[in-house]
Amino acid sequence: MTDEMSNILENEAVDPLCVPMPVPAGRLVAHSPGHRGSWHWYEDHARGTSELARGFAEPWGGGELAYRLGRDHDTGKGACAWQDGLVEEATSGRKVHRPSHNDAGAVLFARAARQNPVLTPFAGVIEGHHTGLSAWSKVRSRLKALMWGSAEVDEAISQIAKVMPEILEGSAPSVPDWLDPRDKTSVEMLVRMTYSAVVDADRLDTSAHFRPAALPRPDVSMTELWERYETRRQDALAERRRRQEPSWLDRLREDIYQEAIESAAEKPGVYRLHLPTGAGKTFTGGGFALRHAALHGLRRIIVAVPFTSITDQNAAVYRGLLDPDHGPRVVLEHHSAVNFETADPRTPRSSDRAGNAEQERGRLNRWAKLATENWDAPFIVTTTVRLIETLFGNSPSATRRLHRIAGSAIVLDEVQSLPDHLLTPILSGLRELVEHYGVTLVLSSATQPELAALNPWQTGLRQRDIVANPAPIFKRLRRVRYDWRTGPHVTLGSIAAEAAEHGHALVVVNGTKDASMVHKKWLGDHEECPHTLHLSTRMTGGHRKETIQETKHRRAAGLDTLLVSTSLIEAGVDLDFPRGFRARSLPESEQQAAGRINREGNLAAEDSVMTIFEPTDGLQPHVIYNRSGIAAASRRFGEGLADPDDLDKLRSYYQHRYQLQAGRTSTDPNGATGEAIEALREKLDYPEVARRMRVIDNEQSVAVVVIRSQLTENDRQAAQKAVEQLRNGVPTPETFRTLQDHMSSIPQKELETAISAGHALEIAGDLYEWTGPYHPQRGIEPPA
Repeated sequence: MTDEMSNILENEAVDPLCVPMPVPAGRLVAHSPGHRGSWHWYEDHARGTSELARGFAEPWGGGELAYRLGRDHDTGKGACAWQDGLVEEATSGRKVHRPSHNDAGAVLFARAARQNPVLTPFAGVIEGHHTGLSAWSKVRSRLKALMWGSAEVDEAISQIAKVMPEILEGSAPSVPDWLDPRDKTSVEMLVRMTYSAVVDADRLDTSAHFRPAALPRPDVSMTELWERYETRRQDALAERRRRQEPSWLDRLREDIYQEAIESAAEKPGVYRLHLPTGAGKTFTGGGFALRHAALHGLRRIIVAVPFTSITDQNAAVYRGLLDPDHGPRVVLEHHSAVNFETADPRTPRSSDRAGNAEQERGRLNRWAKLATENWDAPFIVTTTVRLIETLFGNSPSATRRLHRIAGSAIVLDEVQSLPDHLLTPILSGLRELVEHYGVTLVLSSATQPELAALNPWQTGLRQRDIVANPAPIFKRLRRVRYDWRTGPHVTLGSIAAEAAEHGHALVVVNGTKDASMVHKKWLGDHEECPHTLHLSTRMTGGHRKETIQETKHRRAAGLDTLLVSTSLIEAGVDLDFPRGFRARSLPESEQQAAGRINREGNLAAEDSVMTIFEPTDGLQPHVIYNRSGIAAASRRFGEGLADPDDLDKLRSYYQHRYQLQAGRTSTDPNGATGEAIEALREKLDYPEVARRMRVIDNEQSVAVVVIRSQLTENDRQAAQKAVEQLRNGVPTPETFRTLQDHMSSIPQKELETAISAGHALEIAGDLYEWTGPYHPQRGIEPPA
């Protein structure tokens, strides 16, 4: 067993072969000896954490508050039982029970907060710095009991005061000038932000003790990144011009890009990037964000997209434009959905080994938590799910990266995909970021939702258009003719047969079972066929990348290509087919699917048809899509009505859709856009808010690791090494990045069935390795 394996955060025990140096009289320790046998002295950790936390919180004026919480967060470690227990563990190598160390610092802070009552909820930062933010009502009750007197708390404070007498000074730290104590959601978000700063500081200081040689992220300015981005973009354009004359579409995209760069000089706030598919939103959005950040002193760019398939594509584009030729990357792709906060209750365990197994899982999970991403990179590509988890989660691993959002430009790509039932808290939280944390927000979509129709954004929040007049661009880039297909004769089989007659066609359906059915129709008696391709979340990220690249290759070579996909293809996947079919859904999805048809404008719109069909044997829209959206759409779009790219009808559709759901106020219990969650935010009920804000694809979806037989030997070995690091070793953020290409998503019930059948093996937390069947083209098959 390695020293690092043994020295694990709060339950450390050093390698029995490594004898720690003795603890001198009058010294207190915070963590067991690192790999050099040196203790982590308490005052070093407290002061190191407090200074880091202060630096993290300065951008929003919360530096003094974060400093105080960071300084006092481990005060409970002063208790003699805690100190004696850690020393015994370190010298004997045996596990020794130690009392919780969260109470003393929380009580110390709560006493100082009596001078300014708005500070009292911040005691929960210390109380939950390892376990997560608790409901304030629960923390308040516990503190009330402890304030009457606790010998253990008093002893801990007294002992810490001997090495850090400043903790007894007792004055209340200041809060940001902009904070209105009456605005409960502002208080709620400030507690989150401060918690994030303290937790990240704690983990970084702890990690520096155990891994002093860890490499920091590259320090690069936004100005330097913007110049690199623009230089490489211009070089790529020049190379393309050398190969072929620019088309009218190329020239239009460049005009759009230049207008966006001019708009970047406007002051920080909320911006809309409303452009049709194929107009270059990826390049334009990235260029605007970088130029805006460089001009206004922002610290990082965060691009959030709805599907991991787009993070793959967008991250590759941005890496090519931003990563240095040598040295560490500056673009971080983060979409791992793994939870390491608790052991997974789904795993069957024998009672005689439960204690040891739980202890070992906890030991390994603590290292995994230390290695989770904290977004300390200048350019982040992540998913909307991860962004929402960061804003509204309550666990340390999810929340530690929140403070990195302050002073950032956030590009919400495909913003129309934000779930209706969570819109009120999402918009409220985003408004907080813009108004108090120096964030610029870019809403990017071909089908811009009318978010100002909802309570949090109805008044006082201006939205600027990056491209001033998008309507003529939409008209010029209309590249398809819509055809509507209904009736009892319309089935998945009939559509599959019709698509096959064209040779080159894209079929987009409403679920993975439907995608599998269409693909099987095309294959007939064959197991697989090179010209029939399939895309869904049941395939690993790497498998999806390969399929997209194979599709592009075949289309460029003029080879017959049939592709069936779920809706994941609609959000930014850069493909171009002459003929398309889309199962009836919502108009924004139908327009997005049409964006993969005649994308480069090589055909006349009349000759490029997008058929919207209603299969009698397929998944029906009302099962998976918003019912208010369906009701609003049915009055406006369809045969004899408007097409999905009618901008006026789309605007009316969104307003009607939100009107059918929104409450009278942001906390109206009768509202259906998350008003009840906003009321929970006002009550500072962090666990319940986190529970209700979970949006991992569908709420029952879980990630599994699949090491495919089709992998190269090098990729297979790298994936297996990463899995073993999580199971038995000391993972790093790079471990998770390695596994992202090997993750697939399946419903939770299917995972439970697979565990019982021996087709899924636990790795760590709620992450499993899939060992069951995996189709070479469809991935993990849905049950019949």
